[in-house]
Amino acid sequence: MRTGKIINTALLAFVLGLFSFQTSSFKNAQLKNSRVKVAYQQKWPGLKHLLETKGIPEGELDLFLRIFKKEGVLEAWGKRHRDKDYGLLKSFAICSRSGVLGPKRRQGDYQVPEGFYDIAVFQPFSNYHLALKVSYPNKSDILNAKGKNPGGDIMIHGNCVTIGCIPIQDDPIEELYVLAVEAKNQGCAIPVYIFPFKFTADFAPANAETIQFWKTLQPAFEYFETNHRLPLISVNKLGEYVLNSALR
Repeated sequence: MRTGKIINTALLAFVLGLFSFQTSSFKNAQLKNSRVKVAYQQKWPGLKHLLETKGIPEGELDLFLRIFKKEGVLEAWGKRHRDKDYGLLKSFAICSRSGVLGPKRRQGDYQVPEGFYDIAVFQPFSNYHLALKVSYPNKSDILNAKGKNPGGDIMIHGNCVTIGCIPIQDDPIEELYVLAVEAKNQGCAIPVYIFPFKFTADFAPANAETIQFWKTLQPAFEYFETNHRLPLISVNKLGEYVLNSALR
């Protein structure tokens, strides 16, 4: 029995050590790229101080991104792992936008998506300085594409050009990229909510189908505005977002 306990303890230590190595190696791998290394040198001291003022120690960042197309702003929210409530860290101006208000439905429509996503890929070799790939298309997007190619490769990136992406210029993307690496380094997903606008007034003019879609986004906006917590969101068989009562 004692031997079994020793083996189990050793196995647990090995698994925990392996997990720690895997998560910490993400940041190390990113820092091998010169752009990321320079971004850390220039941005991390100030960002670390910002996180400390928000009560978030190094190594405990949960990051959430909220984007408003009409207002042209990307908000970065953060919290400690054990906390539930997010606090606003920084806001970044979106310097260019293609398409119109409304969701992306097919390849080549130049639309910026609207919906609920995560950061899927880090691209330190981007043609637009640094880039974070959004997990578009999701289940809702695929169902609403109705058999057509929904497109993909939606990025938050530097520079100030776009054909459906979210550009915030080079200096701001360095800050955001460093924050994202810090969160990802702990094995955390980074949710990204993209809204057409802040749901604080009447809907912008649009067709009935788009307005109905926007009504499925509004509850998540209102929930976070009230609670500063992320709700659980599912997608039904019609491709509609459904807000669940349980907290994320």
